Amino acid sequence: MNRSPGAARPLSRRTLLAAALAATASGAALTGCTSDASGDPRRTVRFLGPETPETFRPVIRGFEKAHPGLQVAYTAVPPAQLNDVLQLRLSAKDSAIDVYCVDQPRVPALSARGFLTDLSGVGRRARAAVTTEQYEISSWDGTLRSLPVWTSTQYLFYNADLLKRAGVGVPSADPAERWTWQRILDAGRRAMKRAGSEYALILEQTDAYYGLQPLVESLGGGSGITGEDMLSPAVTTDGWVRAMHWYHDLFADGLSPRGVTSFQLASFFTSGKVPFFVGGPWNLGSFAGLKEFAWGTAPQPYFEGGRPVTPTDSWSWGINPYSGRQEEALKFMEYASLTTAGSLATVAASPLIPANRAAFDAYAARLDEQATKSTEGVAAIMRHELEHTAVSRPRSVGYTQFETVLASAFSDIRNGSPAEPRLAKASDELVRTWERLR
Repeated sequence: MNRSPGAARPLSRRTLLAAALAATASGAALTGCTSDASGDPRRTVRFLGPETPETFRPVIRGFEKAHPGLQVAYTAVPPAQLNDVLQLRLSAKDSAIDVYCVDQPRVPALSARGFLTDLSGVGRRARAAVTTEQYEISSWDGTLRSLPVWTSTQYLFYNADLLKRAGVGVPSADPAERWTWQRILDAGRRAMKRAGSEYALILEQTDAYYGLQPLVESLGGGSGITGEDMLSPAVTTDGWVRAMHWYHDLFADGLSPRGVTSFQLASFFTSGKVPFFVGGPWNLGSFAGLKEFAWGTAPQPYFEGGRPVTPTDSWSWGINPYSGRQEEALKFMEYASLTTAGSLATVAASPLIPANRAAFDAYAARLDEQATKSTEGVAAIMRHELEHTAVSRPRSVGYTQFETVLASAFSDIRNGSPAEPRLAKASDELVRTWERLR
């Protein structure tokens, strides 16, 4: 990712690491980041997404300043409801949405149903502005269908005080010295016995394919989808069974808590209940705001004998084919994805990772400049993982059903169901479900 002259544009005075905390604390109303109330509705881009209004306030303001006469009206939908809302409204050919956020593995299904416009006209600019992987994940059947805005990775966060009391050294930030899951659990057990820790390890993405795919892929289990049409389940391979047996035992042995939602798990880490927490960069801001908490970051672990694998992908933006403002919508998307200033504005209020190459370089450089003892090495880890260990979620028109079926299977396994028969049941369910898509 080469730095460009435009990457020198300064960010907000709020540091990247404190941005999430500041955004959460802000109580500004949605109308604070739009001016559509008094503007021409024909010149207002209607934007739908799963983030808080504060997240998109900087990019909306930046776009409106760069394009006088155009406004953006943003509507937030709870993340768990976004896909249902999109399916309902786009199926009804609702023209009241111009731009919407697209979970990247759902690009194939949305494209197949005709819910994303052809963006070939900006394909050359997009290839130059974003990484190859982000371009491909935002395309389908050789056609660019959305513009990538963010990418992602995960870190191993550790509680330095707990490990010190347990007599355990902290993990290295060097990817070449990445710890194994076995070593993590050994250290976590020592923290439970010697330092009063309640648990050994927490995975933030509980029961989510995004967070559990790296376990399976580390053991060579594959993505779980195969076949020429990518509609054949492959969730009963040896790697899948071994990874899910490990996941089962993590909870059965009391090393991770049951009955806690993913949104609550970070507080277990920051309150000293667990020495190790695997989560995304969105945690950096909230952790950095804690004064009496000694923590650090290291690369995500892998299984001994396997390979390091980390999750990736995030959100692209697409244009509703039923919109009457597609030209204005494309201008907004180009600003957010293909310009350095716009891409940086999308992460100004939340420490997510920009997909734009030049913006990424500026973002990573700022992380280095503002690094504390806790965040030293964060940018280097991010760069390494995105370049060497990141594995995208599978690209299939059946991904939505796949994710839903597996979330149920993961939950059952976490709550005590034996891994192998539960995976076999999930495989049978996917075969029946995907028959309708063939």
